Amino acid sequence: MTTTTTPLETTELESKVRSYSRSWPVSFTRAQGSTLTAEDGRDYIDFFAGAGALNYGHNHPELKKVLLDHILEDRVVHGLDMFTDVRRQFLETFRSSILEPRGLDYTVAFPGPGGANAVEAALKLARKVTGRESIVNFTNAFHGMTLGALSVTGNSLKRGGAGVPLVHATPMPYDDYFDQVVPDFMYLERLLTDAGSGLNKPAAVIVEAVQGEGGINAARAEWLRGLSELCKKHEILLILDDIQMGCGRTGGFFSFEEAGIEPDMVTLSKSISGYGLPMALTLIKPELDIWEPGEHNGTFRGPGPAFATATKAIELFWSDDELERSTGTKGAFIESRFNQLAARFEDHQLVVKGRGLARGLEMPSGELAGKVSSLAFERGLLVETSGPSDEVIKLLPALTIPDDQLTAGLDIIDEAVAEVLSA
Repeated sequence: MTTTTTPLETTELESKVRSYSRSWPVSFTRAQGSTLTAEDGRDYIDFFAGAGALNYGHNHPELKKVLLDHILEDRVVHGLDMFTDVRRQFLETFRSSILEPRGLDYTVAFPGPGGANAVEAALKLARKVTGRESIVNFTNAFHGMTLGALSVTGNSLKRGGAGVPLVHATPMPYDDYFDQVVPDFMYLERLLTDAGSGLNKPAAVIVEAVQGEGGINAARAEWLRGLSELCKKHEILLILDDIQMGCGRTGGFFSFEEAGIEPDMVTLSKSISGYGLPMALTLIKPELDIWEPGEHNGTFRGPGPAFATATKAIELFWSDDELERSTGTKGAFIESRFNQLAARFEDHQLVVKGRGLARGLEMPSGELAGKVSSLAFERGLLVETSGPSDEVIKLLPALTIPDDQLTAGLDIIDEAVAEVLSA
């Protein structure tokens, strides 16, 4: 994303590691639905949604009421992994409304407050179950900023921040990495079957059905099915990272639903609480749940308020298919608008990407995409960039965004792209 000098005096107290505030140098004070309001009273349309943590928008009134009632009634806020009624209610609702209708059977681990916690737990358990060390990951993957998660992340800048060698992981080409010139998994299968390849048999493969930080790269359903079959053939566990693309972002609750696969483990975070509260899950096939008590733990793995809002969110949005259908319709609308832009500026070879309400417009360079993002901000829209060189304009609006705001935001992008490419 582009950088802008901020006038806020308090930045001298913050580490230079901050990022989003450099691109959006205003202080936000209020948020409702898909609108953020700055200190000066200006409203901004939100196509960012907390990097996918706010699939149901900011401060949804029914979720807010549940949260306030939980606090006002002195319900349990911090419970580690002790039994609480609100924990039980979440688990029962998650099973009856999410897992069972999809024919999925998983046990649920609460590994800590964030997505990286869920990924670390999955990697550790895969190694414990198989007795192997190696993990296969994919080009342009992003799985978190802790050391284990970084080892299976592709971005060189983020990997470089580790300060130590990131080992026991082998990158393989993601879907369409070679523009489909090379048959799917030809390289990986050859390495797995060749005794001279030097590849240690992996404990697991970790994959995103849609790579968000990697540039809104959406894997084909047949590619995901092929990967699942390959893992089964070679007795390798399949971990599906659904931290950013789960909870309805691509249409179905899980991003892998359209492929019809059943990963051995699934990681969830971001929008699982429904309200932007820290919460994460690692879903585990029951036969793989061989943890010893306390073998993986954390202080903040029993978030009472998040359990309460997560339960309500599932009840509100996943009792029928209305949200899923709406997400598909809105995603198709964005795709149509982006296709029009690509046709209008065909000499610049813009690439339309994504699925559901995870959408991207690949620009010729990161510099141009950054200019579009900056112009959009000046016009009242928050939209970020992603990809290896930040060359993709990345849209993650709330699934509940009203049609008029979605249209207004896309109009701003149209204007910004036109100004940048016509300069």
